[in-house]
Amino acid sequence: MKPCKALSVVALVVLGSAIVLAQDPVRVASSHYKSLFENADVRILQVDYAAGSKSAMHQHPDSMVISLTPSRVRFGTADGKSQDSDMPSDSGMYTPAGTHSSANIGTTSVKAVLVEFKTAAPGTGALPASRPGMTMKVLAEGPRATAYRMTADPTFHEAAGSKHDYDQVVIALAPSKMSLTLDGKPAKTNWTRGDVQFIGRGVAHESQNMGGKPIDYVIIAIR
Repeated sequence: MKPCKALSVVALVVLGSAIVLAQDPVRVASSHYKSLFENADVRILQVDYAAGSKSAMHQHPDSMVISLTPSRVRFGTADGKSQDSDMPSDSGMYTPAGTHSSANIGTTSVKAVLVEFKTAAPGTGALPASRPGMTMKVLAEGPRATAYRMTADPTFHEAAGSKHDYDQVVIALAPSKMSLTLDGKPAKTNWTRGDVQFIGRGVAHESQNMGGKPIDYVIIAIR
């Protein structure tokens, strides 16, 4: 390869990387997006828009969003078009990759958890149709993941060493006492609304309802 052509290729790669970084919501809209967890496969973002606030144009890959408040948001695209979206509290939505600006056109704050899928293609893990000791309701589904509203019975206990062949993002919907131990690490026992925990596929864990009453939360199961 001739030197000038090689330099051109390098320049394009650098420019492409710069464009991606410039459209990263955590960089261009840090007052609205906070990274809670990230690995090679997913990134979990906390979303917070005060009433009337808006963000610069930014980009997301395929994603799953769980709304923790009633939300009314206007999404704008680079061609000047816009679309309004309403989500009730504790609802979910699967969204394909895209670039947009966001504006909270409601009268209260928008708070949500956004899970971005970073892999080039969906995984092949089999997602659960049922879970012992839990009731499940599908909130949203797409090629990469399904979001369930889960209710753990008062006697729910997932034994130590339990493993699954899919990733899980657990989102608390209310204050609760659910003991969750991951791979021998100290247990998380006290949850508040909006708390998030990632459980990787194949990771040994134990979970148990310690509160003596049903516990509601969301699990996003990722293929």
